[in-house]
Amino acid sequence: MDRIVLLPGDGIGPEVMVQARAVLDAVARRHGMELEFVEELIGGASIDQHGEPLRDEVVDLCRGSRAVLLGAVGGPKWDDMPVDVRPEKGLLRIRKDLGLFANLRPATVIPALADASALRPEVVEGIDLLVVRELTGGIYFGEPRGRATEGGLRKGFNTMVYDEEEVARITRVAFEQARLRRGHVTHVHKANVLDVSQLWMEVVDEVATEYPDVELAHQLVDSCAMLLVRDPRRFDVLVTGNLFGDILSDEAAEITGSLGMLPSASLATGGFGLYEPVHGSAPDIAGQDLANPLAAILSVAMLLETSLDCPKGAEEVRASVASTLAAGHRTGDLVLAGEERETIGCEAMGRHVLAGLEGA
Repeated sequence: MDRIVLLPGDGIGPEVMVQARAVLDAVARRHGMELEFVEELIGGASIDQHGEPLRDEVVDLCRGSRAVLLGAVGGPKWDDMPVDVRPEKGLLRIRKDLGLFANLRPATVIPALADASALRPEVVEGIDLLVVRELTGGIYFGEPRGRATEGGLRKGFNTMVYDEEEVARITRVAFEQARLRRGHVTHVHKANVLDVSQLWMEVVDEVATEYPDVELAHQLVDSCAMLLVRDPRRFDVLVTGNLFGDILSDEAAEITGSLGMLPSASLATGGFGLYEPVHGSAPDIAGQDLANPLAAILSVAMLLETSLDCPKGAEEVRASVASTLAAGHRTGDLVLAGEERETIGCEAMGRHVLAGLEGA
């Protein structure tokens, strides 16, 4: 029996987790998989009950599991806490402690949502790109870091640092993914001003020689941000560091229609993964049945495909999501401002996806 650890977290995390678990359970039954679900706390929920954003016991539990499914962490309730003990520290720690160095964030436009983007439909139709983000290094983890007062002035400082092994392993993930897709990798950097990006350029070029069947391009991060809006279909796989990947993957999500549609996988060596929607905790709508569970459900598809080796189940989940949207069902985030369209809640959206699975 395979253990799946559920970390609902904060805000809308518990709401979308209910729907994601129901979908995973349904697919597991269809395909004869025996799963054991164990639920634990992370983020603000863990702070409230245990005084820390992630306990050692939870990390150990995750290590012994097949995969982890996470909801969201954070919220204004904990914003005044010291940075080192805020909910987000739990997320950063679990990534580091479990060696989850490769973050995969697909951004695909489902045909029924081509008109949900703020961009023109003819610009977004056919978008199918993947952001491969290095997740355990860079400016979020580099030392030295901190706050100080010098000459009567407050200052803050962080360090962006990578070594060549960190760059090489995430680059290989990107090239391997490109081989499964359209065979093109874009390395996103700021080598015109950053020494660390110059190292990335060198190492990415070296790794590229191992993949003569994959085309490589280098793109400055500022121009890449512009091109994602102007011509997003030009991209297949983008590989970049922690900071740039954090920003660009959210931009890619928004041009596809909504952050509520973007799943992600954070992978360690050997296939172990943590799967989570990208949308965050959205505390302003928490507990009101307004959340969009589709990103969490699509994260289940990635879990099935990668950690449970069930690509057929993943295909069924994605097909059910697409048919649910094609039938016109929308949560509020999928409706453009001023558009008159009936919306449904988180639970109803989950029920429609489950119904689609049962009819598959």
